[in-house]
Amino acid sequence: MAFHVMIIPSMNCPSDCSYCWGVDRDSKVMDIETIRDTVEWLRGFRDEPATFTFHGGEPLLVGYDFYREALRLISEELSFLRPAFAIQTNLWLMTDELAELFAEYSIPIGSSLDGPEELNDFQRGEGYFKKTMRGYEIAKRHGLKVSFISTFTSYSIKRKEEVFNFFLENRMNMKLHPALPSLKSEDPEEWAIGAEEYGELLLYLLDEYLEHFHEIEIQNIDHFAKSSFLRRGVVCTHADCIGNTFAVDPYGDIYPCYRFVGMKEYIMGNVSDRPSMEELEESEALKSLYQWRGLVDEECGDCEFYRFCLGGCPYNAVTIEDGRMRIDGVDHQCEA
Repeated sequence: MAFHVMIIPSMNCPSDCSYCWGVDRDSKVMDIETIRDTVEWLRGFRDEPATFTFHGGEPLLVGYDFYREALRLISEELSFLRPAFAIQTNLWLMTDELAELFAEYSIPIGSSLDGPEELNDFQRGEGYFKKTMRGYEIAKRHGLKVSFISTFTSYSIKRKEEVFNFFLENRMNMKLHPALPSLKSEDPEEWAIGAEEYGELLLYLLDEYLEHFHEIEIQNIDHFAKSSFLRRGVVCTHADCIGNTFAVDPYGDIYPCYRFVGMKEYIMGNVSDRPSMEELEESEALKSLYQWRGLVDEECGDCEFYRFCLGGCPYNAVTIEDGRMRIDGVDHQCEA
């Protein structure tokens, strides 16, 4: 079975989005030695095809020289994995040099934009829109495919028509992301939207997509449609990524996913130790996720839609109780 390695070169980010709580301003920047350690770890780890996604924070903070060497090392030293690449970036630091390199490796780009400039900058900070659009133009100039995540919040969901029309008029592919309750904010629900609101948003976008499917791509709707034909989930959120997705942070620590990076209780090992899958499965982090899978199987097994979602994303089920993080239920967006 194919697997996914997410490389997190830095958890820092030059932007300051209002609803983001995953940034670490004190984060170090990954050095190329950590990539070499990652390559050595994976050399004897698995032999199925692998996708490598550079994520953050902001992954372009490490610069051109890092990517030139990292992409070469992974492609040459792990060629038996038939590596494919992707990157998730706000595009602020995109250059012609980087875009040319990414084009050489056929790397698709995921970025983030919440809608027209005024709405976007209200949520993501003044100047965000122009900086991202500048990077987008550079990427397009080099033939790179760029798709945008649009985070819908308690504010922007009231302007969903405006958001959709922005992406439609600019022929930008979009993927929607519902803002989740923050695990670090004093007001965790400030930006979050509930399952019912998210469900209504999906229905609205489905109607619009049916009318404009030849003009724009909405990835969420595409994934749901594909799932209905295959009778199973097709993206990590709905396809049981546990044990098949790994994230390597700037220090070489291995997590179950980039979303857990920084939560020390979810460190499974370190690439410098070359852990086997069996050793990772002995970590408390992975044990807790397997326990969650068993709980969801039991709680949701009789649901007619379970095969399509498999309980959703375990990270979305994280709650804080008495100062401790717990995963003890299904994805909060289940009812959507």
